[in-house]
Amino acid sequence: MQASNASTNSPTAPKLGGPYAWYSLGLLMAVYIVNVIDRQIISILAQDIKVDLGITDADLGFLYGTAFAIFYSLFGIPFGRLADLWYRGRLIAIGLFFWSSMTALSGFATSYAMLVVARTGVAIGESSATPAAWSMLGDLFTKNRRALVNALYASAAIIGGSLSLPIGGWVAANWNRVYPDGTGPLGLVGWQAAFLTVGLPGLMLAILVFFMREPMRGASDGTAEAPVQPRAWRTFGLEIAAILPPLTFWSASRIPGGLKVNLMVFVGVAVVAALMIYGTGDVAQWCAYGFGIYSVSSWVQRLRARDPETYSFIWGSHTVLFAIAGFGALAAFSVSIHFWVSPYALRTFAVGKEEVGWAIGLPTATAAAIGLIVGGRLSDFWVQRDPRGRVFVSMLSVILPVPFLLAMMFTESFIMFAVLNACGVVTLHFWGASAVSAMQEFVPPRLRGTIMATHGLGATMIGSALGPYFSGKVATITGSLQLGILSLLVICPIVLFLLWCVCRGLKASRDK
Repeated sequence: MQASNASTNSPTAPKLGGPYAWYSLGLLMAVYIVNVIDRQIISILAQDIKVDLGITDADLGFLYGTAFAIFYSLFGIPFGRLADLWYRGRLIAIGLFFWSSMTALSGFATSYAMLVVARTGVAIGESSATPAAWSMLGDLFTKNRRALVNALYASAAIIGGSLSLPIGGWVAANWNRVYPDGTGPLGLVGWQAAFLTVGLPGLMLAILVFFMREPMRGASDGTAEAPVQPRAWRTFGLEIAAILPPLTFWSASRIPGGLKVNLMVFVGVAVVAALMIYGTGDVAQWCAYGFGIYSVSSWVQRLRARDPETYSFIWGSHTVLFAIAGFGALAAFSVSIHFWVSPYALRTFAVGKEEVGWAIGLPTATAAAIGLIVGGRLSDFWVQRDPRGRVFVSMLSVILPVPFLLAMMFTESFIMFAVLNACGVVTLHFWGASAVSAMQEFVPPRLRGTIMATHGLGATMIGSALGPYFSGKVATITGSLQLGILSLLVICPIVLFLLWCVCRGLKASRDK
């Protein structure tokens, strides 16, 4: 059994807030930058991928959204648990090596199926990094440095987002310029070279991360204990069994009466998925989505049996459920616009990938950061006067961007398009910090980790997994990406209704 009073001055553990702690922060920021670049670069490459692989906009929406989101969100649950029990640096390094390999492998994809498999691998690998990194940072620095450190780490996502489009556009455009018509080494074309370019550095970075010194858990809170806990991998295996079929049947069988319920859910989800496949013809989308829904339900079933109090706070609260659905629908609106802006610009205006990368990538990242800060400050101000203030700010994120989106879709100037996009992104990101704060305030402090995991599931299962596919499907049916993007406006009243229900619940709780 591990000692709970391990010394914080262990020779193998870095000193709190010392030079090595700052080195570790820099290394983890580099990992996060690579994480976001590998995830987002597909947006600027989407048009070339569509042409070369002969796929539809619905296929692109599935590739960017569903194929990534389902596996990223599901595997984040067991990896988050493993990060609490095992060497976090090694976990991040293994995940980084795996997803960087899969990103590089995307560069050798010669079919849509190969690219889907590679992107799924990227999602699984990336799901290991962020929970472990946040955990490490909390043990590397003292409490009075925590806010600064967290802000610096979070800024890496903005840096990665601002670099992904320019890097992808520059590499793809210059490769095609030097090696036209697939005459490059190994027959690679521009978009394939871009995947290789951003994938390979992660393999080298993984070596540095693997040899990071592990901080003592709880050192900054005065309750230091060894970083590795007994039976860590056994616990990880049980978490995997709760989400991954057919292991889910075994996991459910350990709950009295659980197997019967689990099988009923499995059959129900399979029937609905089959009906959606029959109606749309999109086998991969609805098989993957059905897999995700069933896996989440299995995890919730295990949570209910293991921790009924936590289950009742989250899944037993109508207000929380409306919030999960409302913020998830808002994520669908936001994520879809972000993805389709670059392909739309490439198809509509006489500009190349390099111009789009610089004009959209850096301004979008800057605007997103401004929106998060402004929205967060407005949320803090409003909630002091009304407990529904954070939800009201989130509602603004689905109202204020609409005029900018409409103007973008009908302008004939690329410069005006880029300016309108940046302005719209500011308001589109008001909800980010507001939603997180609202969700945390719905439950007691001890449940904040679980509520954020649940919030993440909603944002991915509803937002990323449905939004890009939905707009891409409309574009495929109508033959117009403009209509595909404009179809996202139907989400707005749905979001407003769901968040209005949240406000009603908050008001009822206040009036009791």
